[in-house]
This record gives sequence, structure tokens and C-alpha cells, in this order.
Amino acid sequence: MSQSRELLHLYRRLLRSCATYPSKNRWGIYKAIQEEFRDNINLNPDDPKTQKLISIAYKGLSQLRMYDAMNLSKGNPDNPNWEVTLEQNPMPKPDGG
Repeated sequence: MSQSRELLHLYRRLLRSCATYPSKNRWGIYKAIQEEFRDNINLNPDDPKTQKLISIAYKGLSQLRMYDAMNLSKGNPDNPNWEVTLEQNPMPKPDGG
């Protein structure tokens, strides 16, 4: 898959996961994702700074998906046994401005 198609796929997965995220601020997060992608649309995907932003986006996706009902219930929505693993420094800030 080409880099641009892969990033578009990541963008769509982030927005879908955000829409089901259990938070009062879910739509604020949704808008922040849209703005971040729009602000960085012209960056070179091979640049190390851009690669760092992409890795942070994938980490954010995994964190949003931690709270997805199907993931928590391991594919069985009737399963009440949810587990969540917390990390130290879950969302590192990108370097510089």
C-alpha cells in the first residue's frame, strides 16, 4: 500500500475510533485529529519528524481502541471481563515546533 493511502487509512481509523470513544470531549478530540492532519498534509512522509508524528498517531489509535467495546470484550459484547493496560508517558510530545 502506498504511503498516502496508508495515511488516509490511519486517518479514517482514528476518526472512527474517536467517534465511539467514551468521553465528553470525544468531538473535541475528533476535531483535533482533523486539524492535525490538515495542518500536516504537505509534509514529506519520509522526513524523520513526520515519521515521529505518524508513530504518535498510531499510538493514539491504539489508545482509542483500548476503549472500544468489541476490543474490550474480545469480540463478544456480552462478555463483562474487560481489561485495560496503562502505560507510562502514553502520548509523548513531538520534538520542536
